[in-house]
Amino acid sequence: MPPVLDEARLHAFVGKMLGDLGGAMSVPTVRIGMRLGLFDALNAGPATAGELAQRAGGLHERYVREWALAQAANGYVDFDADRDAFSLSAEQAMVFSNRDSPVYLAGAFELVAAMIEAEAKVEECFRHGKGIRWGDHAGCLFCATGAFFRPGYVNNIVQSWIPALDGMEARLRSGARVADVGCGVGFSTLLMARAYPESRFVGFDFHQPSIEEARRHAQEHGLGERVRFEVAKAKEIAEDGFDLVTMYDCLHDMGDPLGCAAHMRRILATDGTWMIVEPIAGDRPADNMNPVGRLYYNASTMICVPTSLDQEVGAGLGAQAGEARLAQIVRDGGFASVRRATEGPFNMVLEAR
Repeated sequence: MPPVLDEARLHAFVGKMLGDLGGAMSVPTVRIGMRLGLFDALNAGPATAGELAQRAGGLHERYVREWALAQAANGYVDFDADRDAFSLSAEQAMVFSNRDSPVYLAGAFELVAAMIEAEAKVEECFRHGKGIRWGDHAGCLFCATGAFFRPGYVNNIVQSWIPALDGMEARLRSGARVADVGCGVGFSTLLMARAYPESRFVGFDFHQPSIEEARRHAQEHGLGERVRFEVAKAKEIAEDGFDLVTMYDCLHDMGDPLGCAAHMRRILATDGTWMIVEPIAGDRPADNMNPVGRLYYNASTMICVPTSLDQEVGAGLGAQAGEARLAQIVRDGGFASVRRATEGPFNMVLEAR
């Protein structure tokens, strides 16, 4: 017998879907606004469409007006109907204009676009069970991923994550050897290097284009003498004796996280620490039925699981593996203790010794 239709629930569900579809349709217009500097121009002060078009470098007024009305309907900018003018509130600027804000989300919109670009490839993975090589997902997934994580790293690595590790901040200030494994384009590595000038850093990643980009960043920031970037799989890093190994949002992407854990134990100094930053998640799927879990499960379907299944072993942990499962993998890799050192709305930080 088919379920009885509840009209009130149907209307509520359709209302939710309208909100979701509106958010999805905002992705291309937000990306255009970011690239053309429209949010930044609006952050300078209220403007009519004509004023905004000129402020952004002489853009076409008709397009700018429609774009601004779309963002006002999104709730992303404010609209003064009496003055026919648009403005950006302090809160909206934190998301769309202030690049060092902890909630600057330009990278999130780029990540969504990369996920859509790779849709057909991921669909094929559902059919044959294989994976997608990290560099083959979309045009610049690694760039989008770096931009997505950067605000969290800028506002947390030095301020709260490293200080939460037992005695590590003092060691870094006096001079330590650090390996940043899965460093991507190097944002995390360079943030640590700037904060701890007495220490030396090596960033490792298996993706050659990411390492090339990281090397460019190191030269641009004048950190080339204290920071190196090397192409290497996590289980094949030949150097050892590191006082600190960091892994930012990448252990769950690895094909063989257990083998990786065992190798991290080998490359650490005897009294060294492994810091593992992972997406926040409960240990049961039911614990993750929330807005953050929604983001991570969708990203995991399109990026994390295909990336892991492309590699040897193909554990496919996914972005919502949870602390209990991750901690067991770390212990099975040879570490005596694992604890949650700190957490935030989007990440948990595990300390392994």
